[in-house]
Amino acid sequence: MKLVKKNIQSTARAVLLAESEAIRQAVGAIDEQFEQIVETILQSSGRVVVTGIGKSAIIGQKIVATLNSTGTPALFMHAADAIHGDLGMIQTHDVVICLSKSGNTPEIKVLVPLLKRTGIPLIALVSQTNSYLAVQADFVLKASAETEADPLNLVPTTSTTVALALGDALAVSLLNARGFTSQDFARFHPGGSLGKKLYLKVSDIYPHHEIPTVALRATMQEVILEMTSKRLGATAVADENGDLAGIITDGDLRRMLNRFNTLQLEQLCARDIMTPSPLCIHPDEYATHALKIMQDRSITQLIVAVDNRIKGFVHLHDLLKEGLV
Repeated sequence: MKLVKKNIQSTARAVLLAESEAIRQAVGAIDEQFEQIVETILQSSGRVVVTGIGKSAIIGQKIVATLNSTGTPALFMHAADAIHGDLGMIQTHDVVICLSKSGNTPEIKVLVPLLKRTGIPLIALVSQTNSYLAVQADFVLKASAETEADPLNLVPTTSTTVALALGDALAVSLLNARGFTSQDFARFHPGGSLGKKLYLKVSDIYPHHEIPTVALRATMQEVILEMTSKRLGATAVADENGDLAGIITDGDLRRMLNRFNTLQLEQLCARDIMTPSPLCIHPDEYATHALKIMQDRSITQLIVAVDNRIKGFVHLHDLLKEGLV
């Protein structure tokens, strides 16, 4: 096959414009019936069962994934498999959403009467509102797509995009109505950097480190050995009661070398070069808060403390390792 490169960019732009215009027109589908669909799902004590065939089935699976991750229990049932036993997954208090562009495919015509027999609410996500599916459904969510984006008007492109967008609109509307929070989202997304940003706390990180600590009157040799052995680029300074008095970082050591000569260095102790009342973070704070402090103050470590008692350190490298940066 000879590759035709002519007008590639214009073709791609035309597809995007056609699909974006179809989504814009789909705003008209958001009406009182859309509110009734949301209320029906909210009042249901069961799951949302999404079904379809062909490309609609693929879009349906994505809608199910979005519903599940935003607090609405959902599952996918392929329309062809439904009539061969999968109807058994539907329970009394479920709600069914059936996706179909035409609403007249043979599999849908066989499935719809079986769904109606269960007595559960049937929502049609369909382009043709005079179709068999739309007429039989309890609620109709119109996914208008007058033409597809391909020149032959055959490939499901515009129609599937509109159906997907309406599925997102439904999921987010349910999310808002349920008062779904970022912490709820984190419970369903514990993996990856996104989940970690929502649930990872300082207490999950700092126990992995040793706790570099020196006394107020520790010598410079003791300070350097402590910082070197614990490999965090800093050490806490504790007073006679073990409370946090200050912090000494690599930067403090460099500044010390610039300010004092060799004889003076031998007379210095930790108290002379430490930064008093250093920034601290509580173990129960989220790791993203620790990251923000570090970024705002251009520092690479924070002391973890509770009531001025030193618990440990959290380092920027820890947050990099966790994928938060």
